[in-house]
This record gives sequence, structure tokens and C-alpha cells, in this order.
Amino acid sequence: MDRESEVFSQRLEKHHDELRWLYMELYDNSSMFAELCNQMRQFYLDRKKELKKRDEERASDPDWYKRNDMLGMMFYIDNFAGNMKGVESKLDYIEKCNVNYIHLMPFLETAEGRSDGGYAVADFRKVQEKLGSMEDLEHLTEACHEKGIQICMDFVMNHTSEDHEWARKARQGDGEYMSRYFFYDNWDVPSQYEKTVPQVFPTTSPGNFTWLEDIKHYVLTTFYPYQWDLNYKNPRVFNEMMYHFLYLVNRGIDIIRIDAVPYIWKELHTSCRNLPQVHTIVRMMRMISEIVCPSVLLLGEVVMEPEKVVPYFGTVEKPECHMLYNVTTMAATWHTIATRDVRLLKRQLDIVNALPKEYVFLNYLRCHDDIGWGLDYGFLMAAGMEERSHKQYLNDYFQGYVGGSCSRGELYNADPVTGDARFCGTTASMCGVEKAGCEQDDGAMEKAIRLDIMLHGYMFMQSGIPVLYSGDEIGQLNDYTYKNDSLKAADSRYIHRGAMNWKQAENIEKPGTVEERIFHGLQALEKIRASEKVFVSNADTWTIETGDGSVLGIGRYYEGEKIIGLFNFSEFDRTVRLNETETEEYEELISGEKKGLAEMPIPGYGFYYLKMKKL
Repeated sequence: MDRESEVFSQRLEKHHDELRWLYMELYDNSSMFAELCNQMRQFYLDRKKELKKRDEERASDPDWYKRNDMLGMMFYIDNFAGNMKGVESKLDYIEKCNVNYIHLMPFLETAEGRSDGGYAVADFRKVQEKLGSMEDLEHLTEACHEKGIQICMDFVMNHTSEDHEWARKARQGDGEYMSRYFFYDNWDVPSQYEKTVPQVFPTTSPGNFTWLEDIKHYVLTTFYPYQWDLNYKNPRVFNEMMYHFLYLVNRGIDIIRIDAVPYIWKELHTSCRNLPQVHTIVRMMRMISEIVCPSVLLLGEVVMEPEKVVPYFGTVEKPECHMLYNVTTMAATWHTIATRDVRLLKRQLDIVNALPKEYVFLNYLRCHDDIGWGLDYGFLMAAGMEERSHKQYLNDYFQGYVGGSCSRGELYNADPVTGDARFCGTTASMCGVEKAGCEQDDGAMEKAIRLDIMLHGYMFMQSGIPVLYSGDEIGQLNDYTYKNDSLKAADSRYIHRGAMNWKQAENIEKPGTVEERIFHGLQALEKIRASEKVFVSNADTWTIETGDGSVLGIGRYYEGEKIIGLFNFSEFDRTVRLNETETEEYEELISGEKKGLAEMPIPGYGFYYLKMKKL
């Protein structure tokens, strides 16, 4: 047996029994399992020598992604640089941002006008023509690897586009392909699903089924009518999707973001969310990755409260996802801005900090999606905040209507019946940069920039990996031109998906400009984070009682070093009093000043990074 075959056989042997047991539990189909193993072997043999070397290096350092210098950035390829070759030409800029992990938003083939921002995939092995080709993708991943930059992409497992080859054949009445989706020739079964399955977009896409008049069938469409849910009860679906997964990672992808993970398995008389079989599928995917491409990480998109998110890490013995998004903390952060009350955010951070240190969260202030107000309303009710009225307040606040708000943005998927809605806007516009610029108010601009940088400083203190949304590093504002595009006008999320303004980016070297102040403000924080070992993902992290309801305190400790972060979520000056021992002395890492903690004034939207000095 040659060395390559031996390596594969050893990896397969390590996982074979559990993988087979789980597969047979779901499918009871030994021939399909044998096919899966044979295909895995072939994908391993086809994997490039450089990627296999990367696999070996990462296997010897499995915690590589938990380092304190990890910093991500996400962007749409066309918005950022036109196409993949354009992204490659901007790698020096990405390096200048201290970013070593880029998330390329969906770039696989979709149908114009029926793409849902790229999440309706028509071909899992073809890049959108306007963005380039698979060859361009491989060239980009190689260039990124040379610079130490990791590449992340979205893998949309839950559904395909109605323009996908499988869907087209199913629509022609081919039973083999109809069985890969959920088809019904009458309303009996769909009506049963509708009794227990929540709607994702009740306003823009009500219901969970779409009637296809041409073939007189209903098809399950959880998200939009042109996105047909895949039937993972069919082993052919699982196998083929795993082959697509392995094909893509063999193009050099380092991190696979599994889209809409909780929805993958459907079962009648349930919510079709977070079912046990989903965890079986993700666990098998993790093992398949460790057999074929062990350097590849799985990132789960689970937009739910912590108790429903955490299970997707699996266990230490049987892990599932390597990383998950910290969605609830992101929403709680903006709630805190609107209320100037850190209690909910402190509670949320306490929940995350109490989890095992092996768990790694991706933290962010803004992303490509809307902000949903899925907060802990049981806790807020005790503080006098009723759910419906509080959601109304938050949406009004960030539109700039109430509470002394300086924010600007728009609602998404507003439901007049329930009063529910989601919010859209860039970080800078939500912080007041847009309003201050329009009104040419220097004082307001100073405050807005201070808030923007404070929020990033707070995000960097959280446990996990911080991720920037492209443009936030220069304070890019809402882009209202989407209203002029008939394919985008109905989707207000495009307000924060504007094209990267490279002319504006040139201002980062012009002292005093908004872009320069934000860019270099973030750079100072990034430099501190990369140089201080307490920022590793598995450091001890806790919240601190500050004695002021508007000031959040966070402590971090690792191998004898300690840093305290203090963050004022109010526009007014505050004074905090900490119960730290009198023998401890601290240096403020940004200014270099010595600070005592007995009584410390913090300016409005100000913050401090305080490092304990060793005596």
C-alpha cells in the first residue's frame, strides 16, 4: 500500500465504525455507504499536494484557529472588487486591515432575479459567470494561502434553486428527482406541516409550500418559492451533497459555512427545526471532513438563542461544528445601545462565557443580513420591557425616530399584524456617522466615531473570533441606490450591501477624515489583540460589575496575564468603581496611561483596555 492510500485508510479506520453506524441508522443502505466511502477515497486522492500538506500541518496544530491574531472579514465578491481576480488584486488591502480570514459571500451559479443573494444555488460546481470561474477560485485560494489568509464560503445544504438540474428534472415528472424534494399532489400533507412549522418570511414569502401549476403539485419551500427544500431522508441527496462539499474544499476552501443548519431535516408534526437527525448529518459531515480534508473547518449558521445554538458544537468526544455565530449577542449589543442598559448584554455574555472553552464563536456587529430582535424577553419583562412594545421601540430607535437616536436605516419584513420586523443598516449609519455627515455636525461626528470604535473594541474583547463586514473598517454608510434596481428594491437588506467605495478607502491615509479615524482606530485595537495572549479564544473570560448600568466590564485572563475592558454604552460621561484588589496596578493599552480602578471616569461612548501590571 502506498503512503497516500495508507494515510486515507488510517483516517477512515478511525471514524469508520461510528460513521457507518450513523449512516445506517438514518438510511439502512449499505451499498450507498460503500459508494460514499469509495468517493471519499477518490476525493482524497484528487486533493492537491499543497492542500494535503496543509491538512498535515493543521492536524498537528488543531487549535490553530483559536489564536489571538485571527480576524475575519466578509463581503460580496462583486461589491468588494468586481470579480475573483479583483479580490486577488485587493489582497494587499486585506492584509493592511490585519485580516487573515475572508468569507466570500455566495458565488455559485444562481438564476437572475431568483437568487436570494446567492442562496438559491443552481449549480454547486459552477461559479457565477460575472464573478469568474472555478479556475479563478483555485487561483484566488492559492494566492490567499501564500499570504496566510483563510477562505470561507457558503455551502447551501437545505435547498436548491428551482433552476438546479435536479429541480428541472423533478418538474418534468422524473420520480427519481422528485424524491429528492418534498412533492405532494394535494393539500392534505402540506396542511399538516403548516400546523406546526413556523414561517420564516411571513410577509414577503408566507407559508412553507408553493403550488406548481404546470405539474399540479405542491413543493416544500421554507424560504422562498424558488428555493426547494431537499429531502435528506433520501440517501442519494446526502451522498451527492457531500460530493459537492468535497469538490469545493478541493478547490482550496478552508472554512465551509453551513447555511440554515437547523432546517436540514424535515419531520411531519414537528417544527422542522433542530431535529436530532440534523445533528447526525452534521456529525457525519465533520467525520467526512476529518477523513478527506482535516484542515477544513465547519462553521454553522444557527440563528437562534444559545440553548439551541450550543448543541451544534456536538461534544468534546463527538464534535460537530468547529465554530458557530454569536447571533444573540449581536442583537443584544444593539439593544444595549438603544437602552443604555447593559443588564441583558451582561447576562448574554455570562451565558457564553460559561460554555466549555473548546467552543469557538464568531462575533460580529453587522453582517449581510438583517438584525432580528430575538432577545430574552422573559428577562426583559422583569425589567419592564414588554416584547411587542420593546421591538417597536428598537425599530423606531434605529430608524432615528425616538430615544435621542442618531441612527439611520430601514425595516425588513415588517408584519403589521404581529408588530414584528427586522432592521437593516451599516454599523456606521447605525452609530450616527450618516446623520452627523449630512448635518455637517462635527460634535455629533466625534460622538458617532467614538461609538463605532467603542463597539469594535467591545467585540474584540468577546470570547471567539471577531469578523468585520467589509466597509465597516472605513465607516461606509447606507446605500439607498438599491431602490433603483427592480431586482433589489423590495429587499431592504441591500441598504447595507452597497459596493465597496474604493475612492473613500483612499482617505484612510488622510489625517482627520472619518475614514482615517475609524480605520486607524480599529488598527490600534487589532494590534493590541494580536500582541496580547489573553485574547486567545480559550482564555478565561467573565463580566465585571461596574456599579453603573450603562458601563459593561469584561475581564480576560490567560497564563498569568489579565486585561479588563470597560465600555460606556451611554453618550454621557460615567464613573465606575471596581472591586479589584488595591495591590493591582493597570496600564491603559491604547493611551499607555497608568490607571487606578477605585474610581474611574469614562467619557460618553468611551472605553478602556486595562492591563494588569505585574508587581
